[in-house]
Amino acid sequence: MTQLSMAAALNQALADALEADERVLVFGEDVGPLGGVFRVTDGLTRRFGEDRVFDTPLAESGIVGTAIGMAMNGLRPVVEMQFDAFAYPAFEQITSHLAKLRNRTRGRVELPVVIRIPYGGGIGGVEHHCDSSEVYYTHTAGLRVVSPGTPDDAYGLLRAAIESPDPVVFLEPKRRYWSKGEVSRAVAPIDRAVVRRPGGDVTLIAYGPMVATALETAEAATAEGWDVEVVDLRSLAPFDDRTVTESVRRTGRAVVVHEAAGFCGYGAEVAARVTERCFHHLHAPVLRVTGFDIPYPPPKVEEHHLPSVDRILDAIDRLQWNDEVVEARHG
Repeated sequence: MTQLSMAAALNQALADALEADERVLVFGEDVGPLGGVFRVTDGLTRRFGEDRVFDTPLAESGIVGTAIGMAMNGLRPVVEMQFDAFAYPAFEQITSHLAKLRNRTRGRVELPVVIRIPYGGGIGGVEHHCDSSEVYYTHTAGLRVVSPGTPDDAYGLLRAAIESPDPVVFLEPKRRYWSKGEVSRAVAPIDRAVVRRPGGDVTLIAYGPMVATALETAEAATAEGWDVEVVDLRSLAPFDDRTVTESVRRTGRAVVVHEAAGFCGYGAEVAARVTERCFHHLHAPVLRVTGFDIPYPPPKVEEHHLPSVDRILDAIDRLQWNDEVVEARHG
């Protein structure tokens, strides 16, 4: 096990994939000698050469279109969209072609393309640099969508994404690029959630940038006498119903947390699935703690926009606690 930042873990994953498979290519805006805006690709051009790690023009549609053509001819491209909202010019290529070609050809044509997208807030950025665009991709059948919450998963999920025969939108929480943790360099299952912290009173469901916030909340909740379980979804599409359902049926309460706006946000789908599968086990409605339904705010007020420990604790407090239930759980 090695202690790495999330950015360094992603860099290691790319290097190991390039080393292991000559079909793997890495390209995008400034990913070559500069190493990318967040230095995730630092040193890769020097190590593997400009034929395999290279810069592209500022044309996201062209980047993804080129990757589709490469994948159709046996390569495994990994492309970077420099910021979340910068990916929108490529949206037609992603939804109309990348997501559909395997189905259109009845499985005869695989498209093993990975689209890396730094996403979310928390870095003092402005609009076009802090979007939470996950729902656009999870709503699109034919795409796998994953988001790591730890450095270890950043490595393991990226290696799994590159090996996948399906296109993968790989959402990297940019506010966590500098967080450090143990990295095992093991390939992680790409479609499985994980319980980050066991608990018995309420399930906090989070992913990507909110995993660390959920764990911090769970620790703070102990002072209130709540035993909080934290589930890290990791895979947004496909969704791991089993892990989530097992947790909520045990705790009887659930709160979903994400940075994106609440209206039609990813948490709405999670809340619906949990309610359908756990209705007779729930002691209270499934609640959501999200960003507000506004365009991304200026840096000075983003801390009020993003879900915080206090806002999540408030949601837990609103879960209609029954004194008899609490007494039974805590003796």
